[in-house]
Amino acid sequence: MPQLNENFLKLEKNYLFINIAKKIAAFKEANPDADIIRMGIGDVTLPIAPVVIEAMKKGCDEMGVKETFKGYEDSGAGYDFLKEAVSHYYKSFGADVAPGEVRINDGAKSDCGNIVDIFGDDNVILVTDPAYPVYVDSNLMSGRKIIYADSNEENGFAAMPDDSVHADIIYLCSPNNPTGSVYTADQLRVWIDYAKKNHAVIIYDSAYEAFITDPAVPRSIFCVEGAKECAIEMCSLSKTAGFTGMRCGYTVIPDTLMVRASDGTEVSLSQLWGRRQGSKFNGVSYPVQCAAAAVFTEEGMKQVRENIAYYQENARIISGTMEKLGVKFTGGVNSPYIWFKCPGNMGSWEFFDLMLEKIAVVGTPGAGFGKNGEGWFRLTAFGDRQRTVEAMKRFEDLISKIN
Repeated sequence: MPQLNENFLKLEKNYLFINIAKKIAAFKEANPDADIIRMGIGDVTLPIAPVVIEAMKKGCDEMGVKETFKGYEDSGAGYDFLKEAVSHYYKSFGADVAPGEVRINDGAKSDCGNIVDIFGDDNVILVTDPAYPVYVDSNLMSGRKIIYADSNEENGFAAMPDDSVHADIIYLCSPNNPTGSVYTADQLRVWIDYAKKNHAVIIYDSAYEAFITDPAVPRSIFCVEGAKECAIEMCSLSKTAGFTGMRCGYTVIPDTLMVRASDGTEVSLSQLWGRRQGSKFNGVSYPVQCAAAAVFTEEGMKQVRENIAYYQENARIISGTMEKLGVKFTGGVNSPYIWFKCPGNMGSWEFFDLMLEKIAVVGTPGAGFGKNGEGWFRLTAFGDRQRTVEAMKRFEDLISKIN
């Protein structure tokens, strides 16, 4: 009889968004004519940029010709043309990342969950709370000890390290999902110093870097001195270029990032990750990589930034409504998420039910992201403009009645 990995039994029975989907399905069954506006899951709604689609079509055409057909990509880390494009993109905002330090993946979530394969189960994991569920779940599955740094209203949902606490692996996300908060260069420098003091590795999720407009906020942790000695960065084209249905992202592991093994030898994490991926990952398809490379061209950047500007305006509409109503919130600037305090000291799920039942608007309960999310709520700016405006009209009416 096979033995279970009983660490899976420590997880919540259902993933956060499955619970949300069940509640929506029950509401729709009871209210079949309800006009539901979804502002919960952070999925994009605008089509992929034309120049990107053309590049993917061209890649598909090449697969149909013997002379340009592509089979296995030798390294599994991505084609050179895409790694070079990513490297150039990093350099455009001040981060020195070499093409050889870039590894192409099928989205940041996969690598965020899988990167722990190269680390021992005895490591102490530090996660800021609230947090994107994959950081916690992937380590619970391996039975690792997880400790938390509190992100809360008092610190602007930007937790800072406690020097009295030791951690081996640190998860940071900026702009943050779910709270929309960001770390400045000075704050990241404190985290880098903490990681170096503890001989720890920072796993830095920069999936929303394209939404940063404040020059004081780094687009990459590698914009900050010392990061290459202690950090791995993961990014995705899901939000930058609308690849949620196409799947492509990248992980940067500096060549200089070394960890000491139990026998005292220094080991390259880049080499370890390459070995892991060689065994467990077949790479991203050639047409998708062609599409991804087009994102980083001059015309590609122009077109994807038009979509980002659309979502940023949605964020301004949502945050403007919060300001008008006097609702406390973070995000909305440098981030597509607005994280607000539930009115009347309501719990997160209580307010979810109220919004769904009274105004047929769906958001994400903050409690689903950790204990510090209780009493808070996340809305996404990735929706349709008219639907966003309509949702805020309904929201304003609901809050006015509550007050």
